[in-house]
Amino acid sequence: MYPPLFTEGKDFDAVMKTYLPSKSDCVRKWFLLDAANKPVGRLAVQAANLLRGRHKPIYTPHVDTGDFVVIINAAQVRFSGKKEQTKTYARYSGYRSGLKEIPVARLRENHPERILQLAVRGMLPKNNLARTMFRRLKVYAGAEHPHQAQSPQPL
Repeated sequence: MYPPLFTEGKDFDAVMKTYLPSKSDCVRKWFLLDAANKPVGRLAVQAANLLRGRHKPIYTPHVDTGDFVVIINAAQVRFSGKKEQTKTYARYSGYRSGLKEIPVARLRENHPERILQLAVRGMLPKNNLARTMFRRLKVYAGAEHPHQAQSPQPL
C-alpha cells in the first residue's frame, strides 16, 4: 500500500492520527462575563475566544466548538485613552452620501449593548461559521438577564 520509506522501522498504524471533532463531541457551556469598568477590547477578546472555542483542547479553526457567552452591565464598559470623546462608529447605506457616523456617547445612550457586539463581531472570522458563533453571544445593558435557567458560569 505505502512504499517502504514510510513504514521503515515501525508499524504504520502506530503513527499518530489527526483528531477532528464532530458536532456530537462539542458540549456547549454557558459563560457569564461582567463588563462593569472593563476595557472594551480586552473583554471582546475574551468573549470572542469563548465563542470560537479556543479555550478547549478540541479547538479546530474550521469546526464550531464554541460556547454561549452572556455579557451583563454593557452600559458600564469603558474605553481607554481619549476614545470616549474621539471614537465613532461608521456605517454606509450604499447610496451616495450615505455614510453615517455615530459617536460613542450617542451609541452608549441609545444602544449600549451594541458597543460590545460590534467589538466582538470584528474579532470573529468573516465567514458563515462566525455568523453562527455570533448568535450565541447575548449582551445586556444592565445586570439582569433571562438566562438563569442555563446557569451560566461566571468567568
